[in-house]
Amino acid sequence: MMKKIYANGTDEKAFLEQLAKRTGETDKRVSQIVTEIIETVRAGGDQAVQKYTKQFDGELPQYYEVPQEVIEDALNEADEDFVNALLDAMENIADFHNRQRENSFVNALPNGVLLGQRIRGLKRVGLYVPGGTAAYPSSVLMNAIPAKIAGVEEIIMVTPPRKDGTPNPDILVAAAICGVDRVFLSGGAQAIAALAYGTEQIPRVDKIVGPGNIYVATAKKLLYGVVDIDMVAGPSEILVLADDTADPAFVAADLMSQAEHDKLASSILVTTSEKLADAVLVELEKQVQSLSRKEIIEASLRDQGAILICDCVDCAVELANAIAPEHLEVHLQNPMEYLGRLDNAGSVFLGQYASEPLGDYFAGPNHVLPTSGTARFFSPLSVSSFLKRSGYVYYTKEALADAKDDIVLIAEREGLTAHANAIKVRFAKD
Repeated sequence: MMKKIYANGTDEKAFLEQLAKRTGETDKRVSQIVTEIIETVRAGGDQAVQKYTKQFDGELPQYYEVPQEVIEDALNEADEDFVNALLDAMENIADFHNRQRENSFVNALPNGVLLGQRIRGLKRVGLYVPGGTAAYPSSVLMNAIPAKIAGVEEIIMVTPPRKDGTPNPDILVAAAICGVDRVFLSGGAQAIAALAYGTEQIPRVDKIVGPGNIYVATAKKLLYGVVDIDMVAGPSEILVLADDTADPAFVAADLMSQAEHDKLASSILVTTSEKLADAVLVELEKQVQSLSRKEIIEASLRDQGAILICDCVDCAVELANAIAPEHLEVHLQNPMEYLGRLDNAGSVFLGQYASEPLGDYFAGPNHVLPTSGTARFFSPLSVSSFLKRSGYVYYTKEALADAKDDIVLIAEREGLTAHANAIKVRFAKD
């Protein structure tokens, strides 16, 4: 089901180069389609959005904006255990993200100069939530909670209607408990364009967050600059770092937990133990038989997965850093020992009982993570993702007089004489 590759400097490199091709440049046809949708929505507003809704979803929903009473009814009628599970998860997520709060500051210098930074939340954020077969209320929590903590004034959610034209009730429940302000039944690239430019009914937002298919991801990428986005996310990934103390059943289960997302999802085991590798292959074959997304899992593991066998733990750690996975599980004898050396990962799961789905739903750290090796330089979604910062300066005349010669010298060295003049003119009459 998964190929075994011995890390010799050549074979694993060839596998990783092949893997990288799955997240290459977006197909030109998709880009052309999305560009046309964006321009049509920009020109046509809600009428264009509704046209695409009918074209792609089959029929118009019974309402464009979901009435507040419908959202409240979804919460009141929801299964109590499900609501309580979301509330428990919400408590953990909020506790974690509350620790990410940032404060403005001011530095008052003895010469009367004031220097400072003002931090505040974005005014309005758009949240895209898939609503069809891939409806994830957990994504509502992971996106809306840090936005609220950051002080975002208004959260506008867009989510596609189900085939019968109604909203997914689980999504509405999550929206209700997170305090999402408005919900519109619209999906795809047309919903992203509506958020970016604004329509007669959908307000223009400052930032768009949330997962989606290739058309949604492409729309976000093309509209970056018109509006801010969280990140351009690729297929889901997991890398399990393990030695011979790992439980093969646990490792196999966790590899499949990501493989079920998509045939392009990547599940990789990096291990120092060939015995473990063989045992994991047996467990994969056994466990997959009872799983509902068996065909997707098997295709993902076969085409995008691999077991990379290393000579030593140090080599395995180095390889994990080179891959920079979205999710990194550490099934080593002393997992905490390696935390300080694992620099490139979206989220790190330490020990055999820190299974990746714990992070997806419940533990507290955000599950919106960098993919495709971008964990080398990108960070997970956080409270800071919804903040903007401005520096400010106050100078007295005396303080500027002390600094003017240096400023003028640098400005004139750069050939920017108007810059220099803006300083000199303030002392021309002295």
